[in-house]
Amino acid sequence: MKLIGNLIWFLIYGFWMAVVHFVIGVALCITIIGIPFGLQYIKIARYAIWPFGRSMQTDFDRHPILNLIWIFFGGAELALVHLLVGVALCITIIGIPFGKKCFRLCALSFLPFGAMMS
Repeated sequence: MKLIGNLIWFLIYGFWMAVVHFVIGVALCITIIGIPFGLQYIKIARYAIWPFGRSMQTDFDRHPILNLIWIFFGGAELALVHLLVGVALCITIIGIPFGKKCFRLCALSFLPFGAMMS
């Protein structure tokens, strides 16, 4: 079921989200100041491409200052986008598992510093 869920996710939402996050991450890694933030975008892209079968925990206490900077400079808007897509996907019964993964992406997009994926 993980494989089927990942394939459907990849075709509908995951590919585009991963590409957008990866391109933004690489662009941020060009500057020295943007490297930590670019790496977080790449982390989000890795989770966005194949989310089924992976778990993720966010930990605000590991890097609170960087998380606050992230939230102030676009993290809140990014999390809001994932939240709205998740709500839209949860309208249908078939979309509920995909909406749940969008909510996980919302949490990761809001507090990426210190987040651990397995």
